[in-house]
Amino acid sequence: MEGGVLDSDPSAFNECFSLAWKNPYVLRLAFSAGIGGLLFGYDTAGVISGALLYIRDDFSEVDRKTWLQESIVSTAIAGAIIGAAVGGWVNDRFGRRISLLVADFLFFIGAVVMAAANSPKLLILGRVFVGLGVGMASMTSPLYISEASPAKIRGALVSTNGFLITGGQFLSYLINLAFTKAPGTWRWMLGIAGVPALLQFILMAYLPESPRWLYRKGKEEEAIAILHKIYPSNEVGNEIQELKESVEAEVREEGTSEKINLLKLIKTKTVRRGLIAGVGLQIFQQFVGINTVMYYSPTIVQLAGFASNRVALALSLITSGLNALGSIVSIYFIDRTGRKKLLIFSLCGVILSLGVLSAVFHQTSTHSPIISKVESSHFANSTCPAFQSVSTSWDCMKCLKASSPSCGFCASSINKLYPGACLESNNNVKDECHKEGRLWYTKGCPSKFGWIAVVGLALYIIFFSPGMGTVPWIVNSEIYPLRFRGICGGIAATANWISNLIVAQSFLTLTQAIGTSMTFLIFGVISVFALFFVLICVPETKGLPIEEVEKMLEKRVLQFKFWKKMSVKTKHPAEVQKNSDV
Repeated sequence: MEGGVLDSDPSAFNECFSLAWKNPYVLRLAFSAGIGGLLFGYDTAGVISGALLYIRDDFSEVDRKTWLQESIVSTAIAGAIIGAAVGGWVNDRFGRRISLLVADFLFFIGAVVMAAANSPKLLILGRVFVGLGVGMASMTSPLYISEASPAKIRGALVSTNGFLITGGQFLSYLINLAFTKAPGTWRWMLGIAGVPALLQFILMAYLPESPRWLYRKGKEEEAIAILHKIYPSNEVGNEIQELKESVEAEVREEGTSEKINLLKLIKTKTVRRGLIAGVGLQIFQQFVGINTVMYYSPTIVQLAGFASNRVALALSLITSGLNALGSIVSIYFIDRTGRKKLLIFSLCGVILSLGVLSAVFHQTSTHSPIISKVESSHFANSTCPAFQSVSTSWDCMKCLKASSPSCGFCASSINKLYPGACLESNNNVKDECHKEGRLWYTKGCPSKFGWIAVVGLALYIIFFSPGMGTVPWIVNSEIYPLRFRGICGGIAATANWISNLIVAQSFLTLTQAIGTSMTFLIFGVISVFALFFVLICVPETKGLPIEEVEKMLEKRVLQFKFWKKMSVKTKHPAEVQKNSDV
Protein backbone atom coordinates (compact mmCIF):
# COMPACT_ATOMS: atom_id res chain seq x y z
CA MET A 1 0.00 0.00 0.00
CA GLU A 2 1.67 3.19 -1.11
CA GLY A 3 0.55 6.73 -1.34
CA GLY A 4 2.22 9.77 -2.77
CA VAL A 5 4.14 12.48 -1.01
CA LEU A 6 4.04 16.21 -1.27
CA ASP A 7 7.31 17.94 -1.96
CA SER A 8 8.94 18.97 1.29
CA ASP A 9 11.83 21.24 2.01
CA PRO A 10 15.04 19.16 1.97
CA SER A 11 16.43 21.35 4.74
CA ALA A 12 13.71 20.33 7.20
CA PHE A 13 16.30 19.62 9.88
CA ASN A 14 17.71 23.14 9.61
CA GLU A 15 14.21 24.57 9.43
CA CYS A 16 13.35 22.74 12.65
CA PHE A 17 16.08 24.57 14.55
CA SER A 18 15.33 27.82 12.73
CA LEU A 19 11.72 27.58 13.84
CA ALA A 20 12.79 26.70 17.37
CA TRP A 21 14.88 29.89 17.43
CA LYS A 22 12.03 32.01 16.07
CA ASN A 23 9.26 30.24 17.97
CA PRO A 24 10.62 28.38 21.03
CA TYR A 25 7.03 27.70 22.15
CA VAL A 26 6.82 24.76 19.72
CA LEU A 27 10.06 23.24 20.99
CA ARG A 28 8.88 23.73 24.57
CA LEU A 29 5.72 21.73 23.83
CA ALA A 30 7.73 18.96 22.13
CA PHE A 31 10.36 18.55 24.84
CA SER A 32 7.91 18.83 27.74
CA ALA A 33 5.76 16.05 26.29
CA GLY A 34 8.91 14.15 25.29
CA ILE A 35 9.94 13.69 28.93
CA GLY A 36 7.41 10.85 28.83
CA GLY A 37 9.72 9.24 26.29
CA LEU A 38 12.69 9.78 28.62
CA LEU A 39 10.85 7.91 31.39
CA PHE A 40 9.76 5.26 28.89
CA GLY A 41 13.40 4.55 28.01
CA TYR A 42 14.72 4.84 31.56
CA ASP A 43 12.13 2.72 33.37
CA THR A 44 11.56 -0.11 30.91
CA ALA A 45 14.44 -0.77 28.55
CA GLY A 46 17.33 0.80 30.42
CA VAL A 47 17.58 0.77 34.17
CA ILE A 48 16.17 -2.71 34.78
CA SER A 49 18.89 -4.35 32.67
CA GLY A 50 21.59 -3.13 35.06
CA ALA A 51 19.54 -3.24 38.25
CA LEU A 52 18.75 -6.90 37.60
CA LEU A 53 22.43 -7.81 38.07
CA TYR A 54 22.29 -6.49 41.64
CA ILE A 55 18.73 -7.59 42.41
CA ARG A 56 20.00 -11.15 41.78
CA ASP A 57 22.69 -10.56 44.41
CA ASP A 58 20.22 -9.27 47.02
CA PHE A 59 17.47 -11.83 46.44
CA SER A 60 18.87 -15.36 46.08
CA GLU A 61 15.55 -16.69 44.76
CA VAL A 62 15.75 -14.23 41.84
CA ASP A 63 19.24 -15.47 41.02
CA ARG A 64 18.09 -19.10 41.05
CA LYS A 65 14.84 -18.70 39.10
CA THR A 66 14.98 -17.47 35.52
CA TRP A 67 11.18 -17.03 35.41
CA LEU A 68 11.40 -14.59 38.33
CA GLN A 69 14.00 -12.48 36.48
CA GLU A 70 11.75 -12.48 33.41
CA SER A 71 8.77 -11.52 35.58
CA ILE A 72 10.56 -8.51 37.08
CA VAL A 73 11.30 -7.31 33.56
CA SER A 74 7.98 -8.32 32.03
CA THR A 75 5.46 -7.10 34.62
CA ALA A 76 6.25 -3.53 33.61
CA ILE A 77 5.42 -4.52 30.04
CA ALA A 78 2.18 -6.21 31.16
CA GLY A 79 1.27 -2.96 32.94
CA ALA A 80 2.15 -1.04 29.77
CA ILE A 81 -0.29 -3.17 27.76
CA ILE A 82 -3.10 -2.12 30.09
CA GLY A 83 -1.85 1.47 30.17
CA ALA A 84 -1.74 1.70 26.37
CA ALA A 85 -5.19 0.11 25.96
CA VAL A 86 -6.80 2.41 28.53
CA GLY A 87 -4.69 5.33 27.30
CA GLY A 88 -6.38 5.36 23.90
CA TRP A 89 -9.77 5.84 25.54
CA VAL A 90 -8.44 8.40 28.06
CA ASN A 91 -6.82 10.38 25.23
CA ASP A 92 -10.04 10.62 23.24
CA ARG A 93 -12.22 11.27 26.27
CA PHE A 94 -10.14 13.60 28.45
CA GLY A 95 -7.37 14.79 26.15
CA ARG A 96 -3.65 14.29 25.59
CA ARG A 97 -2.54 16.57 28.44
CA ILE A 98 -4.59 14.80 31.14
CA SER A 99 -3.28 11.44 29.90
CA LEU A 100 0.33 12.59 30.38
CA LEU A 101 -0.42 13.92 33.88
CA VAL A 102 -1.95 10.57 34.88
CA ALA A 103 1.07 8.75 33.39
CA ASP A 104 3.46 10.92 35.45
CA PHE A 105 1.54 10.16 38.65
CA LEU A 106 1.80 6.41 37.97
CA PHE A 107 5.51 6.76 37.15
CA PHE A 108 6.16 8.48 40.47
CA ILE A 109 4.22 5.96 42.57
CA GLY A 110 5.99 3.05 40.84
CA ALA A 111 9.45 4.57 41.42
CA VAL A 112 8.79 5.01 45.15
CA VAL A 113 7.43 1.46 45.57
CA MET A 114 10.42 -0.09 43.73
CA ALA A 115 12.97 1.90 45.75
CA ALA A 116 11.38 0.73 49.00
CA ALA A 117 10.77 -2.90 47.97
CA ASN A 118 11.90 -5.50 50.51
CA SER A 119 10.84 -8.53 48.47
CA PRO A 120 10.53 -9.56 44.81
CA LYS A 121 6.72 -9.34 45.10
CA LEU A 122 6.78 -5.67 46.10
CA LEU A 123 9.37 -4.96 43.42
CA ILE A 124 7.06 -6.52 40.83
CA LEU A 125 4.15 -4.40 42.12
CA GLY A 126 6.20 -1.24 41.58
CA ARG A 127 7.07 -2.43 38.08
CA VAL A 128 3.35 -2.77 37.32
CA PHE A 129 2.71 0.87 38.30
CA VAL A 130 5.64 2.01 36.17
CA GLY A 131 4.31 -0.06 33.29
CA LEU A 132 0.88 1.55 33.47
CA GLY A 133 2.52 4.98 33.19
CA VAL A 134 4.83 3.86 30.40
CA GLY A 135 1.93 2.44 28.39
CA MET A 136 -0.05 5.68 28.54
CA ALA A 137 2.99 7.85 27.82
CA SER A 138 4.24 5.68 24.94
CA MET A 139 1.25 6.52 22.75
CA THR A 140 0.37 9.94 24.18
CA SER A 141 3.72 11.75 23.92
CA PRO A 142 4.23 11.30 20.14
CA LEU A 143 0.52 12.01 19.55
CA TYR A 144 0.64 15.28 21.49
CA ILE A 145 3.85 16.37 19.75
CA SER A 146 2.47 15.43 16.32
CA GLU A 147 -0.73 17.42 16.80
CA ALA A 148 1.17 20.46 18.04
CA SER A 149 3.80 20.50 15.24
CA PRO A 150 3.88 22.24 11.83
CA ALA A 151 3.75 19.67 9.01
CA LYS A 152 7.19 20.50 7.56
CA ILE A 153 9.03 19.60 10.75
CA ARG A 154 6.54 17.19 12.34
CA GLY A 155 8.75 14.17 11.72
CA ALA A 156 11.80 15.86 13.25
CA LEU A 157 9.88 16.98 16.33
CA VAL A 158 8.22 13.61 16.89
CA SER A 159 11.70 12.11 16.53
CA THR A 160 12.70 14.12 19.60
CA ASN A 161 10.43 11.77 21.53
CA GLY A 162 12.41 8.84 20.12
CA PHE A 163 15.65 10.63 21.00
CA LEU A 164 14.47 11.13 24.58
CA ILE A 165 13.51 7.42 24.81
CA THR A 166 17.02 6.42 23.82
CA GLY A 167 18.42 9.26 25.92
CA GLY A 168 16.55 7.78 28.87
CA GLN A 169 18.15 4.41 28.21
CA PHE A 170 21.61 5.99 28.01
CA LEU A 171 20.96 7.97 31.21
CA SER A 172 19.88 4.78 32.96
CA TYR A 173 23.21 3.09 32.18
CA LEU A 174 25.09 6.14 33.46
CA ILE A 175 23.01 6.04 36.65
CA ASN A 176 23.61 2.30 36.91
CA LEU A 177 27.38 2.79 36.71
CA ALA A 178 27.25 5.71 39.16
CA PHE A 179 25.54 3.62 41.84
CA THR A 180 27.41 0.31 41.45
CA LYS A 181 29.49 1.11 44.55
CA ALA A 182 26.74 2.85 46.53
CA PRO A 183 24.80 1.14 49.33
CA GLY A 184 21.42 0.06 47.99
CA THR A 185 22.66 0.04 44.33
CA TRP A 186 19.48 -1.03 42.49
CA ARG A 187 17.18 0.95 44.83
CA TRP A 188 18.82 4.19 43.70
CA MET A 189 18.77 3.03 40.09
CA LEU A 190 15.02 2.39 40.12
CA GLY A 191 13.90 5.13 42.51
CA ILE A 192 15.55 8.09 40.81
CA ALA A 193 13.02 7.87 37.95
CA GLY A 194 10.57 9.73 40.20
CA VAL A 195 12.47 12.99 39.62
CA PRO A 196 11.81 13.47 35.85
CA ALA A 197 8.22 12.21 36.37
CA LEU A 198 7.64 15.00 38.87
CA LEU A 199 9.32 17.52 36.53
CA GLN A 200 7.06 16.61 33.60
CA PHE A 201 3.97 16.75 35.81
CA ILE A 202 4.82 20.35 36.75
CA LEU A 203 5.61 21.36 33.13
CA MET A 204 2.48 19.77 31.65
CA ALA A 205 0.30 21.43 34.28
CA TYR A 206 1.15 24.79 32.64
CA LEU A 207 0.93 23.68 28.99
CA PRO A 208 -2.21 23.70 26.82
CA GLU A 209 -4.20 20.80 25.43
CA SER A 210 -3.65 19.58 21.85
CA PRO A 211 -5.27 22.13 19.50
CA ARG A 212 -6.65 19.39 17.25
CA TRP A 213 -8.28 17.58 20.17
CA LEU A 214 -9.81 20.88 21.35
CA TYR A 215 -11.19 21.62 17.90
CA ARG A 216 -12.61 18.13 17.63
CA LYS A 217 -14.41 18.67 20.98
CA GLY A 218 -16.00 21.94 19.82
CA LYS A 219 -13.58 24.30 21.61
CA GLU A 220 -12.71 26.17 18.42
CA GLU A 221 -11.65 29.49 19.92
CA GLU A 222 -9.21 27.86 22.35
CA ALA A 223 -7.80 25.65 19.58
CA ILE A 224 -7.34 28.57 17.16
CA ALA A 225 -5.54 30.59 19.83
CA ILE A 226 -3.02 27.77 20.30
CA LEU A 227 -2.59 27.30 16.52
CA HIS A 228 -1.70 31.00 16.25
CA LYS A 229 1.14 30.36 18.71
CA ILE A 230 2.40 27.35 16.73
CA TYR A 231 2.12 28.42 13.07
CA PRO A 232 3.46 31.52 11.28
CA SER A 233 0.73 34.06 10.56
CA ASN A 234 0.80 33.31 6.81
CA GLU A 235 0.14 29.57 7.39
CA VAL A 236 -2.31 29.47 10.28
CA GLY A 237 -5.34 30.29 8.10
CA ASN A 238 -4.79 27.27 5.84
CA GLU A 239 -4.20 25.01 8.84
CA ILE A 240 -7.45 26.10 10.50
CA GLN A 241 -9.39 25.60 7.26
CA GLU A 242 -7.99 22.08 6.71
CA LEU A 243 -8.76 21.17 10.32
CA LYS A 244 -12.31 22.51 9.97
CA GLU A 245 -12.93 20.54 6.77
CA SER A 246 -11.55 17.35 8.30
CA VAL A 247 -13.81 17.56 11.37
CA GLU A 248 -16.86 18.49 9.29
CA ALA A 249 -16.29 15.49 7.00
CA GLU A 250 -16.10 13.17 9.99
CA VAL A 251 -19.25 14.60 11.56
CA ARG A 252 -21.16 14.28 8.26
CA GLU A 253 -20.00 10.69 7.96
CA GLU A 254 -21.10 9.64 11.42
CA GLY A 255 -23.89 12.09 12.17
CA THR A 256 -22.33 12.57 15.59
CA SER A 257 -18.92 13.47 16.91
CA GLU A 258 -18.88 10.95 19.75
CA LYS A 259 -19.76 7.43 18.63
CA ILE A 260 -16.75 5.20 17.93
CA ASN A 261 -16.76 1.40 17.78
CA LEU A 262 -14.49 -1.39 16.59
CA LEU A 263 -16.78 -2.26 13.66
CA LYS A 264 -16.50 1.31 12.43
CA LEU A 265 -12.70 1.12 12.55
CA ILE A 266 -12.66 -2.07 10.49
CA LYS A 267 -15.22 -0.85 7.93
CA THR A 268 -13.57 2.53 7.29
CA LYS A 269 -11.05 1.88 4.53
CA THR A 270 -8.55 4.58 5.46
CA VAL A 271 -8.56 3.57 9.13
CA ARG A 272 -8.18 -0.11 8.31
CA ARG A 273 -5.24 0.55 6.02
CA GLY A 274 -3.67 2.80 8.60
CA LEU A 275 -4.09 0.13 11.29
CA ILE A 276 -2.49 -2.55 9.11
CA ALA A 277 0.58 -0.37 8.60
CA GLY A 278 0.70 1.08 12.12
CA VAL A 279 0.01 -2.08 14.11
CA GLY A 280 2.25 -4.16 11.83
CA LEU A 281 5.18 -1.80 12.36
CA GLN A 282 4.73 -1.86 16.13
CA ILE A 283 4.65 -5.67 16.21
CA PHE A 284 7.71 -6.05 14.00
CA GLN A 285 9.58 -3.39 16.01
CA GLN A 286 9.50 -5.80 18.95
CA PHE A 287 9.88 -9.12 17.14
CA VAL A 288 13.16 -8.12 15.50
CA GLY A 289 14.51 -8.32 19.06
CA ILE A 290 15.32 -4.75 20.10
CA ASN A 291 14.14 -4.93 23.68
CA THR A 292 15.93 -8.18 24.36
CA VAL A 293 19.06 -6.22 23.50
CA MET A 294 18.05 -3.29 25.71
CA TYR A 295 16.55 -5.23 28.65
CA TYR A 296 19.22 -7.90 28.74
CA SER A 297 22.25 -6.21 27.17
CA PRO A 298 24.46 -6.63 30.29
CA THR A 299 23.35 -10.27 30.45
CA ILE A 300 24.06 -10.70 26.72
CA VAL A 301 27.53 -9.22 27.24
CA GLN A 302 28.07 -11.76 30.03
CA LEU A 303 26.83 -14.51 27.73
CA ALA A 304 29.55 -13.37 25.33
CA GLY A 305 32.17 -14.11 27.99
CA PHE A 306 32.59 -10.93 30.06
CA ALA A 307 32.29 -11.92 33.72
CA SER A 308 32.27 -8.64 35.67
CA ASN A 309 28.97 -6.85 36.33
CA ARG A 310 30.73 -3.50 36.04
CA VAL A 311 32.39 -4.40 32.73
CA ALA A 312 29.06 -5.68 31.40
CA LEU A 313 27.38 -2.38 32.34
CA ALA A 314 30.20 -0.33 30.83
CA LEU A 315 30.01 -2.20 27.51
CA SER A 316 26.21 -1.92 27.55
CA LEU A 317 26.62 1.83 27.96
CA ILE A 318 28.27 1.88 24.53
CA THR A 319 25.25 0.25 22.87
CA SER A 320 22.90 2.58 24.74
CA GLY A 321 24.91 5.63 23.64
CA LEU A 322 24.79 4.46 20.03
CA ASN A 323 21.02 4.06 20.38
CA ALA A 324 20.72 7.71 21.44
CA LEU A 325 23.04 8.77 18.60
CA GLY A 326 20.87 6.87 16.13
CA SER A 327 17.84 8.86 17.27
CA ILE A 328 19.69 12.09 16.46
CA VAL A 329 20.41 10.68 13.00
CA SER A 330 16.69 9.99 12.66
CA ILE A 331 15.83 13.62 13.50
CA TYR A 332 18.15 14.73 10.70
CA PHE A 333 16.97 12.30 8.00
CA ILE A 334 13.29 11.65 8.78
CA ASP A 335 11.99 14.69 6.83
CA ARG A 336 14.71 14.44 4.19
CA THR A 337 14.66 10.83 3.05
CA GLY A 338 11.19 9.89 4.28
CA ARG A 339 9.88 7.26 6.67
CA LYS A 340 9.88 4.28 4.30
CA LYS A 341 13.46 4.54 3.01
CA LEU A 342 14.70 4.88 6.58
CA LEU A 343 12.79 1.73 7.59
CA ILE A 344 14.22 -0.32 4.71
CA PHE A 345 17.81 0.80 5.34
CA SER A 346 17.32 0.05 9.03
CA LEU A 347 15.98 -3.48 8.51
CA CYS A 348 18.72 -4.43 6.03
CA GLY A 349 21.32 -3.52 8.65
CA VAL A 350 19.41 -5.30 11.42
CA ILE A 351 19.34 -8.53 9.38
CA LEU A 352 23.10 -8.32 8.82
CA SER A 353 23.80 -7.60 12.51
CA LEU A 354 21.63 -10.46 13.77
CA GLY A 355 23.48 -12.80 11.42
CA VAL A 356 26.79 -11.70 12.97
CA LEU A 357 25.44 -12.17 16.52
CA SER A 358 24.08 -15.62 15.72
CA ALA A 359 27.44 -16.71 14.27
CA VAL A 360 29.44 -15.29 17.19
CA PHE A 361 27.32 -16.97 19.86
CA HIS A 362 27.52 -20.25 17.96
CA GLN A 363 31.32 -20.01 18.08
CA THR A 364 31.24 -19.03 21.75
CA SER A 365 29.10 -22.02 22.73
CA THR A 366 31.10 -24.58 20.70
CA HIS A 367 34.59 -23.36 21.70
CA SER A 368 34.29 -22.83 25.45
CA PRO A 369 37.17 -23.82 27.80
CA ILE A 370 37.22 -27.41 29.02
CA ILE A 371 36.80 -28.39 32.66
CA SER A 372 39.96 -29.63 34.37
CA LYS A 373 39.66 -32.19 37.15
CA VAL A 374 42.92 -30.88 38.56
CA GLU A 375 41.61 -27.31 38.66
CA SER A 376 38.28 -28.44 40.12
CA SER A 377 39.95 -30.55 42.82
CA HIS A 378 41.84 -27.43 43.89
CA PHE A 379 38.48 -26.37 45.36
CA ALA A 380 37.81 -29.83 46.81
CA ASN A 381 34.84 -28.93 48.98
CA SER A 382 33.16 -26.83 46.33
CA THR A 383 33.37 -28.95 43.16
CA CYS A 384 30.09 -29.14 41.24
CA PRO A 385 28.31 -32.38 42.31
CA ALA A 386 27.07 -33.03 38.77
CA PHE A 387 30.64 -32.89 37.43
CA GLN A 388 31.92 -35.29 40.09
CA SER A 389 29.38 -37.93 39.05
CA VAL A 390 30.33 -38.08 35.33
CA SER A 391 33.22 -39.78 33.59
CA THR A 392 33.00 -37.92 30.26
CA SER A 393 34.81 -34.66 29.60
CA TRP A 394 32.99 -31.39 30.22
CA ASP A 395 33.41 -27.89 28.90
CA CYS A 396 32.32 -24.59 30.44
CA MET A 397 28.91 -24.61 28.70
CA LYS A 398 28.01 -28.02 30.16
CA CYS A 399 29.08 -26.81 33.58
CA LEU A 400 26.79 -23.76 33.43
CA LYS A 401 23.84 -25.90 32.35
CA ALA A 402 24.15 -28.15 35.42
CA SER A 403 21.32 -27.91 37.92
CA SER A 404 20.37 -29.09 41.43
CA PRO A 405 22.50 -27.32 42.47
CA SER A 406 23.51 -24.84 39.77
CA CYS A 407 27.18 -24.54 38.95
CA GLY A 408 29.61 -21.86 37.80
CA PHE A 409 32.95 -21.73 35.99
CA CYS A 410 36.06 -20.49 37.78
CA ALA A 411 38.56 -19.57 35.06
CA SER A 412 42.25 -20.38 35.11
CA SER A 413 44.43 -17.84 36.88
CA ILE A 414 46.92 -17.98 33.97
CA ASN A 415 44.53 -17.37 31.07
CA LYS A 416 40.73 -17.34 31.14
CA LEU A 417 40.65 -19.49 27.96
CA TYR A 418 42.68 -22.29 29.60
CA PRO A 419 40.97 -25.24 31.37
CA GLY A 420 39.22 -24.14 34.56
CA ALA A 421 37.16 -25.44 37.46
CA CYS A 422 33.44 -26.33 37.60
CA LEU A 423 32.19 -25.38 41.06
CA GLU A 424 28.93 -25.12 42.94
CA SER A 425 27.41 -21.68 42.36
CA ASN A 426 26.97 -19.56 45.49
CA ASN A 427 28.40 -16.35 46.91
CA ASN A 428 30.97 -18.08 49.12
CA VAL A 429 32.43 -20.06 46.21
CA LYS A 430 32.40 -16.96 44.00
CA ASP A 431 34.39 -15.06 46.65
CA GLU A 432 36.82 -17.97 46.98
CA CYS A 433 37.39 -17.92 43.20
CA HIS A 434 37.91 -14.15 43.17
CA LYS A 435 40.42 -14.31 46.04
CA GLU A 436 42.78 -16.25 43.77
CA GLY A 437 42.53 -13.60 41.07
CA ARG A 438 40.28 -15.74 38.88
CA LEU A 439 37.16 -14.72 36.96
CA TRP A 440 33.80 -16.24 37.89
CA TYR A 441 31.23 -17.08 35.18
CA THR A 442 27.59 -18.10 35.62
CA LYS A 443 25.83 -16.68 32.52
CA GLY A 444 28.34 -17.23 29.75
CA CYS A 445 31.79 -18.67 29.17
CA PRO A 446 35.08 -16.88 28.46
CA SER A 447 35.70 -16.59 24.73
CA LYS A 448 38.10 -14.93 22.31
CA PHE A 449 35.05 -14.02 20.21
CA GLY A 450 33.37 -11.95 22.95
CA TRP A 451 34.49 -8.59 21.52
CA ILE A 452 32.86 -9.48 18.17
CA ALA A 453 29.55 -9.95 20.01
CA VAL A 454 29.87 -6.42 21.41
CA VAL A 455 30.58 -5.13 17.88
CA GLY A 456 27.53 -7.05 16.64
CA LEU A 457 25.36 -5.48 19.33
CA ALA A 458 26.70 -2.03 18.41
CA LEU A 459 25.97 -2.60 14.70
CA TYR A 460 22.47 -3.80 15.54
CA ILE A 461 21.75 -0.61 17.49
CA ILE A 462 23.33 1.65 14.85
CA PHE A 463 21.01 0.24 12.17
CA PHE A 464 17.90 -0.22 14.31
CA SER A 465 17.69 3.11 16.08
CA PRO A 466 17.29 5.64 13.19
CA GLY A 467 14.62 3.56 11.42
CA MET A 468 12.77 0.83 13.27
CA GLY A 469 13.45 2.58 16.56
CA THR A 470 11.65 5.86 15.84
CA VAL A 471 9.65 5.57 12.60
CA PRO A 472 6.86 3.24 13.90
CA TRP A 473 5.95 5.85 16.54
CA ILE A 474 6.07 8.67 13.99
CA VAL A 475 3.89 6.80 11.49
CA ASN A 476 1.35 5.96 14.19
CA SER A 477 1.17 9.58 15.32
CA GLU A 478 0.20 10.85 11.86
CA ILE A 479 -1.46 8.05 9.86
CA TYR A 480 -4.95 7.95 11.43
CA PRO A 481 -7.90 10.32 10.83
CA LEU A 482 -8.36 12.83 13.67
CA ARG A 483 -11.57 11.23 14.90
CA PHE A 484 -9.90 7.82 15.42
CA ARG A 485 -6.40 8.97 16.32
CA GLY A 486 -6.52 8.30 20.05
CA ILE A 487 -8.18 4.89 19.90
CA CYS A 488 -6.08 3.71 16.93
CA GLY A 489 -2.89 4.93 18.59
CA GLY A 490 -3.93 2.99 21.68
CA ILE A 491 -4.52 -0.18 19.65
CA ALA A 492 -1.10 0.12 17.98
CA ALA A 493 0.68 0.85 21.28
CA THR A 494 -1.10 -2.09 22.92
CA ALA A 495 0.05 -4.36 20.08
CA ASN A 496 3.59 -3.07 20.63
CA TRP A 497 3.54 -3.85 24.34
CA ILE A 498 1.95 -7.28 23.91
CA SER A 499 4.70 -8.14 21.42
CA ASN A 500 7.26 -6.66 23.81
CA LEU A 501 5.93 -8.85 26.63
CA ILE A 502 6.10 -12.01 24.52
CA VAL A 503 9.70 -11.35 23.49
CA ALA A 504 10.94 -10.22 26.93
CA GLN A 505 9.21 -13.05 28.78
CA SER A 506 10.59 -15.71 26.45
CA PHE A 507 14.14 -14.50 25.69
CA LEU A 508 16.05 -16.07 28.60
CA THR A 509 13.94 -19.23 28.36
CA LEU A 510 14.72 -19.47 24.63
CA THR A 511 18.45 -18.98 25.19
CA GLN A 512 18.41 -21.83 27.71
CA ALA A 513 16.28 -24.12 25.54
CA ILE A 514 17.78 -23.62 22.05
CA GLY A 515 20.84 -21.45 22.71
CA THR A 516 21.63 -17.77 22.20
CA SER A 517 22.77 -18.35 18.63
CA MET A 518 19.47 -19.88 17.47
CA THR A 519 17.50 -17.20 19.33
CA PHE A 520 19.21 -14.41 17.40
CA LEU A 521 18.81 -16.39 14.17
CA ILE A 522 15.04 -16.48 14.74
CA PHE A 523 15.04 -12.70 15.20
CA GLY A 524 16.94 -12.42 11.91
CA VAL A 525 14.34 -14.47 10.00
CA ILE A 526 11.55 -12.32 11.46
CA SER A 527 13.45 -9.22 10.31
CA VAL A 528 13.34 -10.52 6.72
CA PHE A 529 9.54 -10.79 6.96
CA ALA A 530 9.45 -7.26 8.42
CA LEU A 531 11.36 -5.95 5.40
CA PHE A 532 8.80 -7.36 2.97
CA PHE A 533 5.96 -6.00 5.11
CA VAL A 534 7.41 -2.48 4.93
CA LEU A 535 7.88 -2.71 1.16
CA ILE A 536 4.28 -3.77 0.60
CA CYS A 537 2.11 -2.30 3.36
CA VAL A 538 3.68 0.89 4.76
CA PRO A 539 2.86 4.21 3.02
CA GLU A 540 5.15 7.22 2.86
CA THR A 541 3.83 10.18 4.89
CA LYS A 542 6.79 12.55 4.57
CA GLY A 543 5.73 16.19 4.19
CA LEU A 544 2.00 15.51 4.31
CA PRO A 545 -0.16 17.67 6.58
CA ILE A 546 -1.98 15.39 9.03
CA GLU A 547 -5.34 16.06 7.34
CA GLU A 548 -3.86 15.03 3.95
CA VAL A 549 -2.72 11.61 5.18
CA GLU A 550 -6.31 10.33 5.14
CA LYS A 551 -6.65 11.38 1.49
CA MET A 552 -3.38 9.65 0.61
CA LEU A 553 -4.60 6.36 2.15
CA GLU A 554 -7.56 6.36 -0.25
CA LYS A 555 -5.19 5.31 -3.05
CA ARG A 556 -3.97 1.73 -2.75
CA VAL A 557 -0.92 0.86 -4.85
CA LEU A 558 1.67 -1.86 -4.29
CA GLN A 559 4.93 -0.09 -5.05
CA PHE A 560 8.12 -2.06 -4.63
CA LYS A 561 10.23 0.72 -6.21
CA PHE A 562 10.14 2.61 -2.93
CA TRP A 563 12.81 5.11 -4.01
CA LYS A 564 10.45 6.67 -6.60
CA LYS A 565 7.94 9.32 -5.60
CA MET A 566 4.29 9.04 -6.53
CA SER A 567 2.06 12.03 -6.95
CA VAL A 568 -1.28 12.13 -5.22
CA LYS A 569 -4.12 14.38 -6.16
CA THR A 570 -5.73 16.22 -3.31
CA LYS A 571 -9.41 15.40 -3.05
CA HIS A 572 -12.21 17.58 -1.79
CA PRO A 573 -13.41 16.44 1.66
CA ALA A 574 -16.80 15.50 0.19
CA GLU A 575 -15.08 13.16 -2.25
CA VAL A 576 -13.02 11.60 0.52
CA GLN A 577 -16.26 11.12 2.47
CA LYS A 578 -17.93 9.45 -0.50
CA ASN A 579 -15.12 6.88 -0.86
CA SER A 580 -14.38 6.27 2.81
CA ASP A 581 -16.40 3.06 3.09
CA VAL A 582 -15.49 -0.24 1.48
